Amino acid sequence: VQLVESGGGLVQPGGFLRPSCATSGSVFSGYAMSWYRQAPGKERELVAGFRRADGGIEYGDAVKGRFTIDRDDAQNTLYLELNLLKPSDTDVYYCRAWDYGQLVYWGQGTQVTVSS
Repeated sequence: VQLVESGGGLVQPGGFLRPSCATSGSVFSGYAMSWYRQAPGKERELVAGFRRADGGIEYGDAVKGRFTIDRDDAQNTLYLELNLLKPSDTDVYYCRAWDYGQLVYWGQGTQVTVSS
């Protein structure tokens, strides 16, 4: 399973980024897709993900109202819209695919830096 992220970068506070995660069709349709982030020395935390039970979306408390997870099923691509970015959002952002069982796959990560 390959998850290829891109679209991170350096942005000023209040700015916008839209990282993406591309994978194969079989993974995209059969796995639970989500975004996590991790700062040095800290645990990886959920940013946003699609729930299996009701097809809804779950967001981490720190990003509610500012970030939006989205998907393009035709392109097998997951997106994360980052709005109103803060310096505290500076992290490596990871795409995650879970097979609803014991298999979890991670992308290589994309760095997001928010600084003036």
